[in-house]
Amino acid sequence: MPHSERKHDLLVEIRYLQSHSRMRKKILVVTDNLRTQINGVVTTFKNIESHARDDGFDIVYLDPGQFAHCDAPGYPEVKLSWPSGIGKKIEDMDPEHIHIATEGPLGFAARLYCDRKGLKYNTSYHTKFPEFLKKMYHVPECLTYAYMRWFHKHSGRVLTTTPTMVDDLRRHGFNCDIRAWTRGVDRDVFQSSLRKEKLTGRPILLSVGRVSKEKGLDDFCKLDYPGATKVVVGDGPYRAELERRYPDVCFAGAKTGVELAEYFASADVFVFTSRSDTFGVVIIESLAVGTPVAAYPVPGPMDILENVITGHMSEDLAASIDVCLRLPRDRVEQVSSKWTWHQCWEIFKNNLIRNTAY
Repeated sequence: MPHSERKHDLLVEIRYLQSHSRMRKKILVVTDNLRTQINGVVTTFKNIESHARDDGFDIVYLDPGQFAHCDAPGYPEVKLSWPSGIGKKIEDMDPEHIHIATEGPLGFAARLYCDRKGLKYNTSYHTKFPEFLKKMYHVPECLTYAYMRWFHKHSGRVLTTTPTMVDDLRRHGFNCDIRAWTRGVDRDVFQSSLRKEKLTGRPILLSVGRVSKEKGLDDFCKLDYPGATKVVVGDGPYRAELERRYPDVCFAGAKTGVELAEYFASADVFVFTSRSDTFGVVIIESLAVGTPVAAYPVPGPMDILENVITGHMSEDLAASIDVCLRLPRDRVEQVSSKWTWHQCWEIFKNNLIRNTAY
């Protein structure tokens, strides 16, 4: 092939790639979570990334790993960042859409920058921080809710986890456009076939999640259910104290992927004790492998569980476990099929707010 033809073909390819690159839309997600953390926020965005790419979107992040940061006092899972130069980073990324996922220092700085520059954005409400801060640091909820209302009031759309949480935020004075944003489960990983044969007839009760005070894990660990084996999967600042106080409970540490799915599948009942979560991805991961869930009747479980079908909710966890042990596991797994990450992405995509620069 003559040199001139090769040069022409190369130019055509470069122009195609440039055009294709311009066609893809960039979503900037600002989060106060490190991408290596194990929590609902990180799990959600990791799982919608592939669906975004399939639809012509690229998700990029501003997170504590790009700034000087430290652990919150007494709670190392929460990161406090110094957001120096965040405006320049946003300008360099040049996104079509901006989503502020958390209300911490990075979210706060991004919100101020966008408002100052007249950039439109949307936000999400993942965690009941007013209740969390009251539990951990004794901060009055009225103060934190005032901050939350201020933080989200200019958001083009606020995404929260369930219809119950939409109503809850409105009751707390949020006057913005709030939409329910569901979650999903990776069914290539969470499969009922991973269930291991039990060596004894003792029921296995499981708790999975961050091991911290606000998760209500004392309720699980001190639960009087004769003959049961209680297993806690997860790690966090409260683990050492729980291990000391409840030597009869098995603490397995943090697990991910297939290993985590095996714990879910091999349990007889998943016991969800948190009253502060807005959803609880671990609930639908349990349902996906056929393990029913016992929980309190609070936001999250109320929006996910179908009483006496996929689990049971009451203030008496032992009574709820009794009900769950009688539920057919194949029915639990079947009903759980509606929870998908594709649906989660579709809701997120349909509620994006276009940056005024475009």
